[in-house]
Amino acid sequence: PSMRSAEVQRNTLETQIRVILDLDGSGTSRLATGVGFFDHMLDQIARHGMIDLDIEAKGDLHIDAHHTVEDVGIALGQALAKAMGDKKGLRRYGHAYVPLDEALARVVVDLSGRPGLVFEVPFVRGTIGEFDVDLVREFFQGLVNHAAMTVHVDALRGGPHLGRATKWVGAPLNDLNRYAVCCRRDELIGSARPRLAGRMEREGDTQNAIRVDLLRRAAGHPGPS
Repeated sequence: PSMRSAEVQRNTLETQIRVILDLDGSGTSRLATGVGFFDHMLDQIARHGMIDLDIEAKGDLHIDAHHTVEDVGIALGQALAKAMGDKKGLRRYGHAYVPLDEALARVVVDLSGRPGLVFEVPFVRGTIGEFDVDLVREFFQGLVNHAAMTVHVDALRGGPHLGRATKWVGAPLNDLNRYAVCCRRDELIGSARPRLAGRMEREGDTQNAIRVDLLRRAAGHPGPS
């Protein structure tokens, strides 16, 4: 595993979960949650985010999948936070638009250090196979709460594939995991750390920080005050 990897174990009365995550991986996954469609969704996050993901979960599936899906989201969020560390070199903001035929999703992420979720996805079906689509929001809520990031998920356009939105909404997060959250280090930012007020903390690289400030101003963003 790389320096930016993490292992988290979460045990409750309802679930026993182990997550191993490597942000500098190759997109491989080993998933055993006991929920087939959920495994597929997590595989897409690993595959498109170029994240190595190993998740094993045992839950009270004889009742339903709620605790398993929510607690995997919590453990994955904890692993993301642990692997990101002090966030040096990571872009604070990221977004992705992903189509699936007539359907279109947008996900925006802010590594704010504050948990927040806006989830505007009007599902047209209650289940996909045996998977309850309401659990998609529960997964994202657990993820953002414990990764300490703000995420906006919007269904901009529906269509016949909106009922498969667990895969469809997961796809933008995959790209954000790759480019904004997990493993894409911005060569221009270098060793700077994203600050909550938008300032860059410089550690012996003043010239590099000046270049970042100039580019931000050229893009219409105010520089640090």
